[in-house]
Amino acid sequence: MNAILPEPVKGDEFRDDLDDRRGLAPALIKELTRLDPLRSTLSVTRTWLEIALLMTLATLFPEWWVVGLCMILLATRAQALFILAHEAVHYRLYETRWLNDLVGRLCATPGGISMFSYRVIHRLHHNHLFGRQDPDTPIHGGYPRGRAYLAGKFLRDVAGLTAWKTYAYFWGAPSAARTDGTKSDPLGDTSPELRRAALNDRWVVAGFHLALPAAALAFGFFREYLLLWAIPLWFLLQPLLRFRSILEHGMTTETGDVWHDARTNLGPGWLMWLMFPHHVHYHLEHHLYPSLPHYNLPRVHQALREIGLLQDAEVRPVGSAVRLAWASPAG
Repeated sequence: MNAILPEPVKGDEFRDDLDDRRGLAPALIKELTRLDPLRSTLSVTRTWLEIALLMTLATLFPEWWVVGLCMILLATRAQALFILAHEAVHYRLYETRWLNDLVGRLCATPGGISMFSYRVIHRLHHNHLFGRQDPDTPIHGGYPRGRAYLAGKFLRDVAGLTAWKTYAYFWGAPSAARTDGTKSDPLGDTSPELRRAALNDRWVVAGFHLALPAAALAFGFFREYLLLWAIPLWFLLQPLLRFRSILEHGMTTETGDVWHDARTNLGPGWLMWLMFPHHVHYHLEHHLYPSLPHYNLPRVHQALREIGLLQDAEVRPVGSAVRLAWASPAG
């Protein structure tokens, strides 16, 4: 029997109570909300094994093309770790809260992410989609903006000029200025307990990323650390995070209507593995039912499709979304 999760306190919750987001039978949602610790553990273990395998291949076969390919793939696996941390942010890895948060931090910290700070940020995104308090709007709002604009963003990403903004975001810094010139203060809209956890977690993440290069230098694997972790995180992960966010929420109505402002991207399995790990491409379904773990999102998608609720929703092949992103601005 599954344990009952503690009720979140005000300032710690992900809102999941809007009638217009419903459509499936409550009994089905209750069933799919149950957490399976084995499936969560398999997802975490598989991702870390993939990282270990890629690092081993690059070490055993140091030809430039092998190392280069492994660096690119390691950036995609860093994103997979981020998605697992995202699951923990939603309390969707394990029912036991301390275990959920511990594993979530083990996935988030190596990638430079403060999981508790991201929990603060992300709950505002869910609870205020495209509203004034949504800290993600500056990332994916206003698209399409034209090929030159998007290409320029990608060039700045791979040049390492934007990574500091990404990590400031994941550490709970106020987002970029909104159209009205104001900035959000994510830590100002959260429970005192979560605020303290976020502030303390920043020090843990900072300490880890000071200790890791020092250890690499002391034990003789500094080159491997640079090529197989630091460079993928700082230069290669950034365009992946940006593009995935745009494909999930860009080129939409930006009205807060979840059916049309969160997109499910469909495509072949290999592409989903690279760009949308752990079923995150079912992003509309995730916004409709954020209480569901990642491994149950395909079933929700199928159930919604069978009763016709996805007919007019923002669900499209990923190639179609890419073409929208590259389009010229309207008007």
